[in-house]
Amino acid sequence: MVIRSFKITTPQVTYLIKKKLWAQVIVALFLGLALGIILGPEVGIFEKNTAEVITEWLSIPANLFLKIIQMIIVPLIFASIIRGLTSSGSLEQLQKLGLGVAVYFVITTLIALTIGIVVVTAISPGNFIDSTLIRESFGLEDVLPVEKTELSIMDIPQSIVGVIPSNPLASFMSGEMLSIIIFALIVGVSMISLPKKSSQPILDLLESIQNITMKVVSWAMRLAPFAAFGLMASITSKLGLSALAVLGAYMITVIIGLFVMLVVYMIIIKFFAKRPLTSTFAMMKDPQLLAFSTSSSAAVMPLSIKTAEEKMKIKPKVSQFIIPLGATINMDGTALYQIVAVFFLAQFFSIDLGFTTILLITVTALAASIGAPSAPGTGIVILSTILIAAGIPPVGIVLLLGVDRVLDMTRTMVNVTGDLTACLFFDNRINADEIDIEKSG
Repeated sequence: MVIRSFKITTPQVTYLIKKKLWAQVIVALFLGLALGIILGPEVGIFEKNTAEVITEWLSIPANLFLKIIQMIIVPLIFASIIRGLTSSGSLEQLQKLGLGVAVYFVITTLIALTIGIVVVTAISPGNFIDSTLIRESFGLEDVLPVEKTELSIMDIPQSIVGVIPSNPLASFMSGEMLSIIIFALIVGVSMISLPKKSSQPILDLLESIQNITMKVVSWAMRLAPFAAFGLMASITSKLGLSALAVLGAYMITVIIGLFVMLVVYMIIIKFFAKRPLTSTFAMMKDPQLLAFSTSSSAAVMPLSIKTAEEKMKIKPKVSQFIIPLGATINMDGTALYQIVAVFFLAQFFSIDLGFTTILLITVTALAASIGAPSAPGTGIVILSTILIAAGIPPVGIVLLLGVDRVLDMTRTMVNVTGDLTACLFFDNRINADEIDIEKSG
């Protein structure tokens, strides 16, 4: 038996880094981590003010990258959803896909919430910390539980009506993604109902808008490694490795839950989408790493669409409908993180959560994850709403701020993986339906 040894030469590594985005991002993350440690409090070479000035300058590429994506994300989502809807061909096919996607998103989000509750209850990370010492250091020693917010049946009608944008232009200007998606869905469905001749000029315009925005994205992607470098250096220099270790049990709990959710995706890919795991996850690595480095599902959306169509060979009518929709309402990683954070703070403040309260915060987390903006740091803001519903002092969020960025990166990667998994699931389902139609015909 001959055993062959495989050696990676320096030219091969250089070629990989030059040609592959994921390799550039990984190298940038490690370099940023190293520089952040040098600038941080552990090494002590630089004063705090000097380190902040350096990291502010290093964050310029990251801020530029996110600004460019935010600049074009609204027209891209609007154009992609309408083109994805109209490519279905008929209202009957659209009803099948739309209803199926909605049910799928709700089911996977509920699975994520269940995983979060099981993991955080089993590990109980809030009991690993000396709450007295931590409360004193954060000024939380006199914090008392808040009065729970009761949901009134009178609030539901207004909430439903509020989803429909009365002024679509205002929604576009303010970036209200849920309202924009609803408007795009209404326009897309109405265009399917019209004769092809009437809707074709608008479809041609939307295709041009989509192509233009994708070209702008391709320019922005050149900044991605520099953005990853600057963000990682900034995070590490401000927190330091020792600060990350203080909340290690909480972080590990969230990461374990997110890993279990990835296993759920693997099951869907293997048994429902009928795709090989190794090659499929290899195709996902570019969007996953970009999601990890930017913490924004919206920023990764153009690359996710490109990956789905060019590498995974998913039909455009599936990818261009599911990915823009999923970037706003399919937040499995965010939902899991939020439920773990609520239970962690409840354990920390010694607040017992009854069955009714758990059910309430589960529903609240489900609704909050669906309406969550796909931008960095929004999860920690939405978390305060869930904490109030659970009767937990929202000021406890200050405990989580230090490690939120790291967890934000991880849960965004899971969110993006969930969107691509949904594309694979429904692409396989449509292929199966088409085969059945051909057999019956």
